[in-house]
Amino acid sequence: MKGCCNQNLTAQSEVYQLFADKLFPLCLKYSRNYQDAEDTLQDSFLTIFSKIKQYKHQGSFEGWLKRVTINTALQKYRKKAPLEIIKEISDYDEIEEVSLESKLFSLDILLEFIQQLPDRYRLVFNLYVLDNYAHKEIATLLNISENTSKSNLSRARKILKNKLEMYQQTAQKA
Repeated sequence: MKGCCNQNLTAQSEVYQLFADKLFPLCLKYSRNYQDAEDTLQDSFLTIFSKIKQYKHQGSFEGWLKRVTINTALQKYRKKAPLEIIKEISDYDEIEEVSLESKLFSLDILLEFIQQLPDRYRLVFNLYVLDNYAHKEIATLLNISENTSKSNLSRARKILKNKLEMYQQTAQKA
């Protein structure tokens, strides 16, 4: 890490080789497709290497890398967010947990369905369900209200539930 602080390309390459495979799945979760995820990973490492001196050696280095990667993905979203219009509702509906036969679909299928969600739904779903952020934190990160975060999560779950149910029915017929 010391070499990375001094812009040593060999040290940077070693850090990249060590963590790229761990950070790429995180990039995939927050991206629409594989190519966007690759771009996010590259942008994340550019940010990591430019801000590595800000790492305070408190907590794990990998945890810091993940936070930088998530923030990089969210910055990409914020840059294009004005183009996406999603009706915001202050009240939200809690829905039942999805109970589907998990053997009928793979994680790749689930990831594909998550990637098909509208951007804000996908980001809220990932932050809340997969990365354990609270709605208050999500609201701050995405510049939305807590209730909008809850509503978006509820809608994302409904969409995913419907897609998974349809997939499950198709798989059972085959």
